[in-house]
Amino acid sequence: MQTLDYRVIEQAVEWLEQGHTIWLCTVLSTFGSSPREPGALMVARANGDHLGSLSGGCVEEDFLQRLVAGAFPQPAVTIRYGGSDGTDAPGATVRLPCGGVLEVLVERHEPGSGCLEQLRTILGGLGKGVAFCREVSLANGEVRLSSAGTGHGQGRAKQEGEQVLVTIAPVARLILAGHSPVAEACARFAVTLGYEVVICDPRKEITDNLALPDGVTLVTKLPSVYLETAGVCTPTTAVVASTHDPRIDDLAMMAAVKTPAGYIGVMGSMRTSRSRAERLRRSGGLTEAEIECIHMPIGLDIGSKTPAEIALSIMADVVRTRRGKPYGS
Repeated sequence: MQTLDYRVIEQAVEWLEQGHTIWLCTVLSTFGSSPREPGALMVARANGDHLGSLSGGCVEEDFLQRLVAGAFPQPAVTIRYGGSDGTDAPGATVRLPCGGVLEVLVERHEPGSGCLEQLRTILGGLGKGVAFCREVSLANGEVRLSSAGTGHGQGRAKQEGEQVLVTIAPVARLILAGHSPVAEACARFAVTLGYEVVICDPRKEITDNLALPDGVTLVTKLPSVYLETAGVCTPTTAVVASTHDPRIDDLAMMAAVKTPAGYIGVMGSMRTSRSRAERLRRSGGLTEAEIECIHMPIGLDIGSKTPAEIALSIMADVVRTRRGKPYGS
């Protein structure tokens, strides 16, 4: 499973390879309520075929109608929708039901242009944890592509005069150290959130004939060994252990803190977590700083009891951390 924006780039590459002109749309900014964030992508063809979204539907409908009618011949242009006070903002064409304002960058790219190779480069790097910055000139539509490193968890967009800077974040990955009912529920939630999901478990009695949700990969290795593989963990990777088996969970935590993973957590009560922290200090040789990197007990406190409720609390905490939102705020 890939994020929607990743699939948008894949579709843009496919259409360019087939000889179609594409319009690549990026949400630049939102004011008020909006279901899509800055950096969100949509790609369209002249006949109205499209993938991705910009808002809740009304913006896409207006944009596609205008595109089919021959609008947006420019190499690059910004458009604005809505008004924050319930009235149309200057230059707006559609009043958003939520009362918000949405600004969108629209790029027109012909087949045979340098855009195709740039998008191929982006696809090749996103799965390896590399973020990219696209610098788009509103004056002539030229695009400069550069690596933005591996520390970006979310896409971003901003306009500076005649230049628009768009950061495309790498694919988010969830590595579940060991299979359990909670891990399987986490996998189902994560797939719907667009995560690449891996369940890593070497126990044949668990993995033989295991039926996993669509979009989930099974790796039959000890999680601690798998986590040591180069490139497996990036800043957009979350590592979660929920087996209650110290041979799986503790070793996974010892390996995970040595990686750049953006979220590391292990399931257990407060008492279990204190005991685990002591084991990790004494037997694992972890420093206090490394232990502080581990979310234990894992998840948000929502009074969860069932595997699905526990998984919900875990994935909510993973998303909270990826969004950079402080706990309890």
